[in-house]
Amino acid sequence: MSDTSILFCGDPHGRFAHILRVAQEFPSTPVVLLGDMEPQNDLLIELQPIASRLWWIHGNHDTDEEAVAHRVWDDKVVHHSINARVVILPGGLRIAGLGGVFRESVWHPDPGAARGGRPAFTSREEHARSTPRKDRWRDGPQRRHWSSIYPSEVDRLASQRCDVLVLHEAPGYHPLGFSALDDLARAMGAQVVVHGHHHDSLDSSARWEQQGFKSFGVGLRGITAIDIHGKAEVLVPGELDASRFNRGR
Repeated sequence: MSDTSILFCGDPHGRFAHILRVAQEFPSTPVVLLGDMEPQNDLLIELQPIASRLWWIHGNHDTDEEAVAHRVWDDKVVHHSINARVVILPGGLRIAGLGGVFRESVWHPDPGAARGGRPAFTSREEHARSTPRKDRWRDGPQRRHWSSIYPSEVDRLASQRCDVLVLHEAPGYHPLGFSALDDLARAMGAQVVVHGHHHDSLDSSARWEQQGFKSFGVGLRGITAIDIHGKAEVLVPGELDASRFNRGR
C-alpha cells in the first residue's frame, strides 16, 4: 500500500470485527465506512481502537430504526461524518463524502423520473418545514429522509475541490448508478470515486478515461485499500463478490 492509501469498508450492516482486525494491521492508514453501518452501540464505542482515524458516510439503512439513527447522528460522533463536506487528511489528501440515496419523494435526478428530475425539496430544512411537527425527527423531516440526498448537499460539494469522493450511491458506470454523481465528481476534480450500497465491486476500468475519474465499488463487508492514483488492493473480499459477475479489477 502507498502513503496515500485509505481503507474503504463496504457496508458493515452491524458487523465491525473484520474492520478492527484489518485496520490494526495498518495503524497509520485512514479508515472510511461507506454507509449502512447499523451499529448496535455508538460507532465510536464499536470502533474505539481506531476512532482517531475513522470517517464515514451514512447509508439508507442507517435510518431504518430509531436507535440506529441516534447512534449514527449522535452529537458526540457526527463530526466523524464526511457527508456534504471536505476533510483534509494527514498528508494533505482532500476527501469528500455524500451519504444516503436518491428518493423520488425528495429528488431523483434522472430526467426520466417523476418531475423530470426536478426536486420536490431542495434541502432538508425546506423538507422539514413541509413536514407536520408530529412526524419530524430531531426537528427535521421524517427519520427516513435523513438518509435522502438533497440538491443543497450536492451543490455544497460541487463548489469545493477534493481528491477522493466517497458515495453510498454508485456513479454512472454502475447499472444502478447516477450520472449526476459523475457530474459532481468532475466538478470537484475528484481523481478517485468509491461507493458502497450495491454490495458488489464491478470492474469499471473501461469507463475511467471517458468519465474522467477512477471508480470503485466495495462489496458487502469487504475492505479495499485504494490510493490517490487508483491502485486498489482487496484486503477482505465482499461476502457476495465470488457470486457476482465481472468483479475483477
